[in-house]
Amino acid sequence: MLPKYNRILLKLSGESLMGERNYGLDPQMLSQYANDIKAITDLGVQVAIVIGGGNIYRGMNEAETGIERAQGDYMGMLATVINGMALQAALEQVGVKTRLQSAIKMEQIAEPYIRRRAIRHLEKGRVVIFGAGTGNPYFTTDTAGSLRAIEINANVILKGTRVDGIYTEDPEKNPDATRYETISFAEVIGRGLKVMDMTAFTLCQENNLPIIVFDMNKVGNLTDVVSGKNVGTLVK
Repeated sequence: MLPKYNRILLKLSGESLMGERNYGLDPQMLSQYANDIKAITDLGVQVAIVIGGGNIYRGMNEAETGIERAQGDYMGMLATVINGMALQAALEQVGVKTRLQSAIKMEQIAEPYIRRRAIRHLEKGRVVIFGAGTGNPYFTTDTAGSLRAIEINANVILKGTRVDGIYTEDPEKNPDATRYETISFAEVIGRGLKVMDMTAFTLCQENNLPIIVFDMNKVGNLTDVVSGKNVGTLVK
């Protein structure tokens, strides 16, 4: 089976790594994700990953905590590196070679982010995990995902979520909501649908980078998406 996409950027939320827990990391989820990612690397797909940090630290209200926004954002970046290290360990347990690159220097645990080096790793079949967001406060990991995807010339962004695509309304609140199979960037904006934050979404729109939103928690879905099967919602 030949994959439809040969280089992807997989965007995962930090919360997805919690599994059934209230915070932190669920070893079962890490193992499931590692096996799903291994399955597509076995098909020859080049995989880069950006993970959020919401399972460890979420930017909190400055008025309540006294922590200013920029400081809180840096704390969130460090959380994404912890998640990156955890996923790296899980991938290497199943025999997938990985590299963790950080937008903030921390030589003992991660390479610095260097675009050409990242592309070379991908060409050699290594999974590259991008940690610490863009390295700048005020930007989300969604924006980091869009930026890195464009920089490494990925064919598509795969946004792994808990729901199986983009719906007319929130399916967890309205069971009658219907799923879009494909939708345009303009329609998403016009209908006020939440896919990514606007900075990240606009970056994809301007660079003609398609986004597929799909349920990452269903085993085998990732393989189906890269194979071109009708899974999730394609934004193009």
